[in-house]
Amino acid sequence: MTRSALPETCAAPATTARLWVRLGHAVYLGPGLGLTPHATAVPSLGLGVDAPFRVRAGESVDLTARSFLFRARVVHHLVETHGRMLFCFFDPTSARLTRCLGGMTAATGGYPYAHRHEDELVALCRDPEPDIERILELASVPLPAIRDDRIAAVAATIRADPAPPYRATDCARGVGLSTSYFLRTFAAQTGTSFRRYVQWARMVRIARSHAAGHDMTRAAADAGFASPSHFSDTFRTMFGLTPTSFVGIGGELAIIER
Repeated sequence: MTRSALPETCAAPATTARLWVRLGHAVYLGPGLGLTPHATAVPSLGLGVDAPFRVRAGESVDLTARSFLFRARVVHHLVETHGRMLFCFFDPTSARLTRCLGGMTAATGGYPYAHRHEDELVALCRDPEPDIERILELASVPLPAIRDDRIAAVAATIRADPAPPYRATDCARGVGLSTSYFLRTFAAQTGTSFRRYVQWARMVRIARSHAAGHDMTRAAADAGFASPSHFSDTFRTMFGLTPTSFVGIGGELAIIER
């Protein structure tokens, strides 16, 4: 672990950002930006493409590393970045995750860092047209698998149509569980809360709508967001920056083809 007293700065080149999305995965490649402390709804692997970065996580970690595993629902802060960053976001029910490819080689304070495929991931990100499938294969991280068929059924329903105003009470009743047991088990087996899981599914729907030619505001409404501000706040919670910031740096949104 490396501690330093560096100022909270971020030096990033004027590089277009790209966000690839498909059901179960999202990949961001672009400037590191000056992200303030935030927690993401799903886990992600962060990699400094051009140089190591400094991150603060939880209450005890202040680390300079080339790669770091950001846990869901844990506040973290990218204090300093230099150049481009790669973030691989994973749906906790992704089939790729069940293969537990993992690869983190060190940990501090319960936070894994130093992915064993750092060098290859960096090389892939420097390609003008990076091989996203290969990046996801190398970056996959182990997470809890859904073992309860009732939880799996609810998760599948949400992914198929995320727009309705899902309520945990109704979903729990529909599969014959108490609300408290349902929420506890859902979080334990998916790796994120029920509410955040719905938000993630809606983000995937927005990406698909946007790729089909709809603007983000229309896509957000179709996906179930109550207002543009609701969508903006959730986008930031998911990916660490607002839609406006993403568009402002020339961000491109794309679907990862299977």
